[in-house]
Amino acid sequence: MSDEEEGGGPALFRLVRFWSRRWAGRASQELTGQGRHVQHILVVEAVHTSARDEPTVGTVAHQLGLDHSGASRMVKDAVDAGYLARATSEHDRRRASLRLTERGHDLLAGSRAWQVDAFAELTASWDEQDRRRFAGYLRRLADEAGA
Repeated sequence: MSDEEEGGGPALFRLVRFWSRRWAGRASQELTGQGRHVQHILVVEAVHTSARDEPTVGTVAHQLGLDHSGASRMVKDAVDAGYLARATSEHDRRRASLRLTERGHDLLAGSRAWQVDAFAELTASWDEQDRRRFAGYLRRLADEAGA
């Protein structure tokens, strides 16, 4: 079966594999000085995305598709690194809510700038109309998938 007959699914997953293996480590290296800190970027993005709903460890677990204990370790590491702060939930005193610290906001801003640059690099040979159209489709796909 040709790529055209398969639709975009295989291409999408080929891109995801490429991104997760190569680009994510490069982003972490450039933003934190260490390639192994991809998890900090992922946690900061998850907390920011859920900020209006009072993010918790459970929220991070859901956003990243992890079990609670894995997300808890990642959150603890991000707190220890100074990217997140814990506070008692305003809605349920038994739960801890998460918020970005100033350092976390800086990492998020750096991550978003890096993402913009990576998209520009990946689509550098495209004309501007194709680049905008593809960006719109990516936003639509992310929104509809609940990402």
